[in-house]
Amino acid sequence: MGAKNYLLLSTGERNFYSMNILLRKTILISLLCFKTLLYAQTYGEMSLKRTDKLNTQKAELLQLEKAYTYLDTSEDAKAYNISHRILKNSVYESSRIAANIVLGVYFNDKNIADSALFYGNRSLALLEPKTDTLAMLKKTEVYNIIANAYGDKSLLEKSKKWHLRGIELSKKYHDKAEYYRKLNNLASVYMRQQDFNFALQLLEECLAYDKDPEFIFSCYINLASIYSYKNDYEKSLIYLKKTLSFFRNAKELRKKVIILQNIGVQYHLLKQPDSAKQYYIRAYKLGKEKQYHRPTLDAINNLALLNKDNKNYAEATAAYEKALLMCEELGYLDKQITIYQELKNIAEIQANYKASLAYFEKEIAIKDSIQKLQRDKEIQELEVKFKTAQKEKEIEFLQIENKNKQLTVANQTEAIKNLKLQQELEKKNNEIAQKENQNKILAFQRVSEQRESQINLLKKDQQLKQASIIREKGIKNTILYSFLIIMIPIIGLLVMYYQKLQTQHKLNAQQEEINTQRIKSIIKDQELEIIKASVEGQDMERKRIAQELHDSIGGNLAAIKLQLSHFVKEEQSLQDINLQIDDTYQQVRNISHTLIPKKFRNNDFCDIIEEYLIKIGNASNLETNFQAYPRKAINQLTEQIQIEVFKIVQELLTNTIKHAQAKTVDVQLNYRDEQLNLIFEDDGIGFDPETINQGLGLLSIKNRLSSIHGTLQMDSSKGRGSLINIDINTTKSIVHEKV
Repeated sequence: MGAKNYLLLSTGERNFYSMNILLRKTILISLLCFKTLLYAQTYGEMSLKRTDKLNTQKAELLQLEKAYTYLDTSEDAKAYNISHRILKNSVYESSRIAANIVLGVYFNDKNIADSALFYGNRSLALLEPKTDTLAMLKKTEVYNIIANAYGDKSLLEKSKKWHLRGIELSKKYHDKAEYYRKLNNLASVYMRQQDFNFALQLLEECLAYDKDPEFIFSCYINLASIYSYKNDYEKSLIYLKKTLSFFRNAKELRKKVIILQNIGVQYHLLKQPDSAKQYYIRAYKLGKEKQYHRPTLDAINNLALLNKDNKNYAEATAAYEKALLMCEELGYLDKQITIYQELKNIAEIQANYKASLAYFEKEIAIKDSIQKLQRDKEIQELEVKFKTAQKEKEIEFLQIENKNKQLTVANQTEAIKNLKLQQELEKKNNEIAQKENQNKILAFQRVSEQRESQINLLKKDQQLKQASIIREKGIKNTILYSFLIIMIPIIGLLVMYYQKLQTQHKLNAQQEEINTQRIKSIIKDQELEIIKASVEGQDMERKRIAQELHDSIGGNLAAIKLQLSHFVKEEQSLQDINLQIDDTYQQVRNISHTLIPKKFRNNDFCDIIEEYLIKIGNASNLETNFQAYPRKAINQLTEQIQIEVFKIVQELLTNTIKHAQAKTVDVQLNYRDEQLNLIFEDDGIGFDPETINQGLGLLSIKNRLSSIHGTLQMDSSKGRGSLINIDINTTKSIVHEKV
């Protein structure tokens, strides 16, 4: 589609936004810095002659500041004349540097690259010996002038080199604003080289600096252009629409017309003709209202192109003819060529070859006129360049002549002084020769008067110096007192803020300690409840076992004893006694089975341990993890091993809650080659295995392990948690029951 030919934000216009405007802003700031510096220098000077010089220098910088505001306006010739005059007459280096910079920007705007380079290099030569921060700031401005000049000459690698120098200098002096502006300028060069990906990377970095709306506007324009070139019209639209919020006054409406047209172009390229037409019409109305002729003409051409693409050839032809009338009135020859080409294409599509030929002939005639005018323009440009070079030579000649005149005047003044001295000496010698016989008292009187006058002069000089010292002290004291007046409230506020922070910190620490004590108290209460419930259960079980033993086994044993006594007396058969003994054994076995917890008989062993760990974790805010492999084989272990392992896990978990201050506990069961391996690990404060006290908990674990042929290993140190490793040989742990 042909709409892309009407993308109005060309490379040159992007350079205008991203380089020249930002450069002017930087230079204006530096001129103000120069002016402020001069005020500081003038404040304490006593010499009237020195004050006059500083006033002159200040006046020159103010004129240059005013000249700078004329750049890129219809009055830019004033900027050239003011800067040229100051450069010709000024003897102050700071004024000459500023004048060269203004002229460099002036020729940047005119796209006269050689002249811009000339003034940029002259500025750089004056700044080269300087190392102060202000000079470095001005160097970055000069780098911009040189980089833009090389860009105008299409020497893009050289342009990049100077932009990179400016970036390096900005980073060195931590000037974020200048760093991001120069990064934006560098991105513009990469856009001209069609390295859109790297340019995109630089511009996205630039968006981090959001303190200058004009800078962000420039970044949005460049990003929209890149995405349009990459055929990502949706993203281009996003950034173009963001720029619409920047137009808040009448001076910026020309840019708004251009942006509205570009939004229409993106919709045109996305084949959304209704949206494209809406924005083209908005651009046309605003441009016509404000009499922005060229943007208005572009809006008409875009509407014509939209009608042509939609095959509305009659409407397209009418729009092009309307645009043609505007071009002829305003003298836009380049636009006439484009319009005649489009009219010729429409005529060919409609098979109107006669009209097509007529349009072609008019196109050729316009091109011939442009070539003739172009030759005249080239001659004018050469003439301007020649006159500029001549004026530059005249300036240099006048500067040299001015210096020579100054030297001549100085030499003449010195010669006059020497001649006067010589005449006075000769006169005095003659007077001395004539008055040799006069009274010597007169000579002594003269000497006394001279000495007295010298003493008076010295006294006056001393008084002036003393007055100067007193005034300087007064100024310094005023500055010091002002500084103290400002600093004392600030220091007071900082002290109050610091005290508030300290108080808050202490309150937080106390609250944290109280919370910790509450948590410990709750945990201990939970432990006591668990222990109490366990003891009560054990007591009840003991009573039940005692009752069983007394009622059943005791009775059976008494009966057996009685029968044995009868057997001795009555020789009763042994068969009845054996039956009684078997019955007693069966009762003992039933009691032992009854003592095994129901949950081990009714549930899988791995599920019991996992459920127990989850309950303990929920009650104590402890994160518990359990793994068992293979679960089926572990669930089929003997009840004796399962009970002992469960009791060991209980004991280890109780010790962890009481002493370890842990947040996480991991329990692993692995069964392989008749070996059961239990790994218990926590992330608590740890302990020293060499010095650990053999408490009841550890002794209980070791006793349980000895009953099932298990071994215990401990690995821990203070500050890195604990790891308990237990191995049980299940073949040795099987308890065979007698039948």
